Amino acid sequence: MTAPPPNDPAAVTLELERLRGAVEVGFARTDGSLALLVQRSDQTDRKIDDHEQRLDSLERARWPLPSLAALVGAIGLGLTLWQLARGS
Repeated sequence: MTAPPPNDPAAVTLELERLRGAVEVGFARTDGSLALLVQRSDQTDRKIDDHEQRLDSLERARWPLPSLAALVGAIGLGLTLWQLARGS
């Protein structure tokens, strides 16, 4: 098929059709990129939620340590006072 002369209405129609095709391809590519970004964002959100749950469980498991240290210190002080009172 030969191209019509530049001022011919058929040439304008043909160029508009080519532009339409190029725009559709560009939109399809953009939609694909956006879908990939949404998927990655969802994966990141799931990872953050998992990390939050793991951090919460670690914090809950750690709370007895300061209490245990205070208890051992109090017992040590009590034993020291008991030995001093017994020795005199």
